Amino acid sequence: MKKILLSLFLFGSLLTSCDMDLAPVGSISDEDALESAEDCRRYRNGFYNNMRALATGPYIYYTDLQMDQFLGCVQNGNRNGAISNGIILSGDSDIESIWGGCYGAIQSVNFFLPRAQELLEREGLLAEDREAISRYIGEAHLARATYYYYLLDHFCPVYNASNKDQKLGLCLVTEYAPTAEKTNYPDRSTLEETYKFIEEDLTIAYTLLKDYEDNTEDEDEVAKMKTYNAPYMSSYVAIALQARLALIKGDYATAKAKAEEVINAKFWTLQNRLQYANMWQNDNSSELIFRPISSSSELGISSTGGAYISTDPYYADYLPTSAVVNELYPANDKRQEVFFGTRDLLVEGAFYSNVPVFTKYPGNPSLKVGTSDNLMNMAKPYRLSEMYLIAAEASYELGQETDANSYLYDLRRNRITGAKNEAFSGTELRDQIRTERARELLGEGFRMSDLRRWGLGFARSGEYPTNPSVNDIIVKAGTNVQYQPNDYRYVWPIPAAEIQVNPHLAGQQNPGY
Repeated sequence: MKKILLSLFLFGSLLTSCDMDLAPVGSISDEDALESAEDCRRYRNGFYNNMRALATGPYIYYTDLQMDQFLGCVQNGNRNGAISNGIILSGDSDIESIWGGCYGAIQSVNFFLPRAQELLEREGLLAEDREAISRYIGEAHLARATYYYYLLDHFCPVYNASNKDQKLGLCLVTEYAPTAEKTNYPDRSTLEETYKFIEEDLTIAYTLLKDYEDNTEDEDEVAKMKTYNAPYMSSYVAIALQARLALIKGDYATAKAKAEEVINAKFWTLQNRLQYANMWQNDNSSELIFRPISSSSELGISSTGGAYISTDPYYADYLPTSAVVNELYPANDKRQEVFFGTRDLLVEGAFYSNVPVFTKYPGNPSLKVGTSDNLMNMAKPYRLSEMYLIAAEASYELGQETDANSYLYDLRRNRITGAKNEAFSGTELRDQIRTERARELLGEGFRMSDLRRWGLGFARSGEYPTNPSVNDIIVKAGTNVQYQPNDYRYVWPIPAAEIQVNPHLAGQQNPGY
């Protein structure tokens, strides 16, 4: 009997949940799924669907709601309340869904790779088909590295010399082999093995994509890869992820070199202040290295902004803290204008005026499916500004303060009117770089990773001194949340359901759960 693959989402994890499954499309048979370059091209669309979904919605906003920069409004009906209030449990269905979604996407790649490789080696294959399939294989490795990176950055602790050989890494699944035989389920790898696997996937992805870019005669197709708002992954997306991975590993020399490679390519430029709002309203910017396409007829994304504000102008679920709104950004910072607004909220029959709200994801008018705003914005998984921040942090850690200051200033002068070119040093330079990451990447899913990497804790502030009435509509449990440095909740638990069905995971739960 033929096995039927339910779309491009293959169940590689032992659990799944429908609200955060990475995007399914259609159904195919595993016996005749990949018989031509055209089959590979169509299947490869699933990688883009999943990459697109992974950069929006709960995959992005869960960690930000968990950290220090947002507080729940009593209007939210306890949506995302547990994670916001510091209650992180191994049985959390949302965390289970993310784990299952990523492993399902990984298995779609695992199904594709050997079959595409077999087709690539087939005699009589046309040269242009061979070229295309090789490119698709590169994209598949890059997609798999992305899924594993996401899991690593959420379910694994900070890498260091003392723990790198402990089984604190991921379950590394490399073959599509669904089975009910529990003895064949994988256990956790070491951190070193997990990093090495992702690094190897990225090396393969880079090599194959670079070979395509350098040797294909289809210049128009390459132009679609090496441009801002690129709908397709290029070798530079692999380099950007190499930079991101090296930063969290503490390999600062590699992080800096890779970030500089993207910066110095000059295909992308930092968005100037005048056009900055366009990046978030209309998803169009000179600094978007990769922007998977969405349209009103094929969204393929979740609403990121919908976690914070509502399509109803009198409602909001989560508010930026007073410290973020009133203290984080200097005067004349364009981000202050773009990221925040105010609303008159109707709470339990009473109006509260001029309540600060987070408007970084206001909804792209071109993605409306009706007359009202659906708060949908295209995914922005890689932006040039992140590369500047990586280069600045890595330069500081390498003792190269001149370079660190240069990258910091280059970013600031494109965000802040009248930004000064200052020469910071020592811990002041370090803190300036960290503050700039907080400003630039607010609400983009980096905060938990950053605080964990820096070994910092936090205590949320629920006071709004400039608008005291807001204090009356804040979820009080959220104002009491504190994380100590190296708090166990900076690392998510392996889902309890996964541990219960996989005997090899016994005793391998993350500490604290």
